[in-house]
Amino acid sequence: MKALRCVAMSLATVAALLLAPAAPRAQEAGRSVSVAVAANMKPAFEEIARAFHWKTGVEVKAVYGASGNFFAQIQNGAPFDLFLSADAEFPAKVAEAGLADGKPFTYAYGALVVWVPKASPLDLQGKGLAALADPSVQKLAIANPQVAPYGRAAEAALKAAGVYDRVKDRFVMGQNVSQTAQFVQSGNAQAGLIPLSLALAPPLSAEGRFFRVPEGTYEKIQQDAVLLKGAKNAALARELAAFLSGPGRATLEKFGYALPAK
Repeated sequence: MKALRCVAMSLATVAALLLAPAAPRAQEAGRSVSVAVAANMKPAFEEIARAFHWKTGVEVKAVYGASGNFFAQIQNGAPFDLFLSADAEFPAKVAEAGLADGKPFTYAYGALVVWVPKASPLDLQGKGLAALADPSVQKLAIANPQVAPYGRAAEAALKAAGVYDRVKDRFVMGQNVSQTAQFVQSGNAQAGLIPLSLALAPPLSAEGRFFRVPEGTYEKIQQDAVLLKGAKNAALARELAAFLSGPGRATLEKFGYALPAK
């Protein structure tokens, strides 16, 4: 009887192991890919990177920041395998500089919003961008247009709405869109122009409300990616790029991005 119980326990253990979900292979293989990611993509890309890791076992080492700063780093030899920009301009410059492995490709289209805390008295739905000229908006956060494409879009939208000259002296500029959002979240600015993707993600989704800036008031935010020449893990970078443009599309839509046609 004791022997039979031991056999039964062994069979149960084997069955449990067979039925358990497969664990990622990254710890066994030690494979990784390094990615420079525009800050607007952080909530979406973190989710995409986890899904890619679970499927392939590849560890995704992502650094988030302003696209212009990444371009400068890539020019100076930063060891990235893949660059996900917030625009099409910087990946094109990478290619023009002879630093790309193949042509850039479009992975998403972004959108711009005005975000304010829930307690804000601003009538964004009624007045739109004109509400930002209200005296209660002592500081207006935007990303630095010199390095952040969403900052350029913010400037263009304010000019199109005819309020740029009335609010430009109130600007507080973040070096990327994440820092811009933090200015408003922390109370150091009363409103901010940020990507829709950040407004839809915690903690901003729970702490505030947003007004979607009419897309015709700024140039379409085409977000391109490019594989980098001399990448240490070029094959894995290509695999991740294919995942981004395939299974990753559902996550991009979840965070408010429009998608290019397949």
